[in-house]
Amino acid sequence: MDFTNLGRTGLKVSRLALGTMNFGPQTNEADSFSIMDRALDLGINFFDTANVYGWKIGEGVTEGIIGRWIAQGNQRREHIVLATKVYGRMGEGPNDRRLSAYHIRHACEQSLKRLQTDHIDLYQMHHIDRETPWDEIWQAMEVLVHQGKILYVGSSNFAGIHIAQAQMSAHERKFLGLVSEQSLYNLTARMIELEVIPACRDFGLALIPWSPLAGGLLGGILSQGTTTGRRSSEQIHQAIEKNRRRLELFENFCEEIGETPATIALAWLLSNKNVTSTIIGPRTGSQLEESIRSLEVQISEEIQKKLDEIWPGPGGEAPEAYAW
Repeated sequence: MDFTNLGRTGLKVSRLALGTMNFGPQTNEADSFSIMDRALDLGINFFDTANVYGWKIGEGVTEGIIGRWIAQGNQRREHIVLATKVYGRMGEGPNDRRLSAYHIRHACEQSLKRLQTDHIDLYQMHHIDRETPWDEIWQAMEVLVHQGKILYVGSSNFAGIHIAQAQMSAHERKFLGLVSEQSLYNLTARMIELEVIPACRDFGLALIPWSPLAGGLLGGILSQGTTTGRRSSEQIHQAIEKNRRRLELFENFCEEIGETPATIALAWLLSNKNVTSTIIGPRTGSQLEESIRSLEVQISEEIQKKLDEIWPGPGGEAPEAYAW
């Protein structure tokens, strides 16, 4: 396993991060335990979750599974960089979501209990909160850092302007601010190349793509004839029909070069010098094992050119992508 710094920090994380969204809804607890144990054996030390995963309001199903896995001991907690998220609805009250200081404090306490740990290594804002001022958010995060309950703060699903606003506010407070951004990024979704990636690079944030296989779309869905995954059957069928020609070209090209579509989709992300660690979300142990191959595949200029032809991006970075 290769390791790299989490943005401008001194913290080392594995190039593949274990996403846990499927733990609970798709993968039972025993199998989730096995996947986490195997991930550690493979050298994956970066585990990502969120308080809303499990999709039962207020229950934190997935965090609970991870907490019970940690509670087994054998220094499981000491061997991982543990990341979770705050923002989503965790109750029926008006203050049971978003990023008020009130909710951040309460949500963090509840995550710590479910995860059965005394601190969270990377506490990520799951979405921008346009109703809460940055001074309030940063004050709440500073308190958690001073209390030793979190070490670093990250964002997820932020636009470039949000990253800039967050960092300017943190700088004024002489606070470290954001160290990472977790964004939707894969061959079918390249919009972050316009402004989010440049913002991450310029402010020293780690870039952590989520949904690298586009919900299964890039996993060889045509050749395998499967529509299983996080998306509903109707959603995935619509996505297939929308992208059928490109999927055919992509899967045929992968067959020509002797690699699986999933491997190439992951390797494409890992070949990007701006990408720190790519989140994989295996439902099974075999899917976890298959992901490791992506660390060995080199994306040549020829392969990159072909992938750009099949899945063109927005044209580069802003403003040159749309202006002189």
